[in-house]
Amino acid sequence: MDLLREKPRGRVAQRQLRNREALVDAGYRVISEKGIDAATMQEIADLADVGAGTVYSYFKSKDELAIAVMERVMHNLALRIEAVTDTFTDPAQVYAFGVRTVMEAATGDIRWKQLLNRAEVIADAMFRCMGPFAIRDLENATKAGRFKVADGPLTWKMATYSIVGVSLAVTHGDLPPSVIQETVVRLLCATGIGEAEAIELAGRSRPALPKERPPARRTAA
Repeated sequence: MDLLREKPRGRVAQRQLRNREALVDAGYRVISEKGIDAATMQEIADLADVGAGTVYSYFKSKDELAIAVMERVMHNLALRIEAVTDTFTDPAQVYAFGVRTVMEAATGDIRWKQLLNRAEVIADAMFRCMGPFAIRDLENATKAGRFKVADGPLTWKMATYSIVGVSLAVTHGDLPPSVIQETVVRLLCATGIGEAEAIELAGRSRPALPKERPPARRTAA
């Protein structure tokens, strides 16, 4: 009898997971095209083939759905960065490239810009979604003798809040975009290298990222 009860619960859980994934995929497409402010829950629900009222069973608000979308955007950006940095021979350059690329996304991509006011939320998402890549890069550069980082997670945690804070100031017009270069230099100095070396690393040429690929279309079950 217990086994019979387990199966329906399993099917329900699977359906709920598919619905949520369909909504995030649809949100990714709509928000990437229009931005968070212009996107509506109705068109996201329509694209996901889910009832409008059902959306709120998974996400309490559009902002909550937008954060789920941003987590996917961040993870995909980390993979695109990795596709480039896998060709680098200097582990310090890997981290420098990643930091600069994230700052440019945060100040230039409408999906990021419209969530920067929720600094704590976006910094936390960045730490979780991009942390496995950034912390690994910090540790690799330290093992290679390029950085002197005793605590990779703490260094990346400080970097995420710096990136969000400066990016917010840039998007509000409180700081000029040129401050991005100086911020990258200062974040590199936080790894234990000198200023001259940080300036050289931050100034290296940067290959273009692979194009962002939207998620494959899915429909809810």
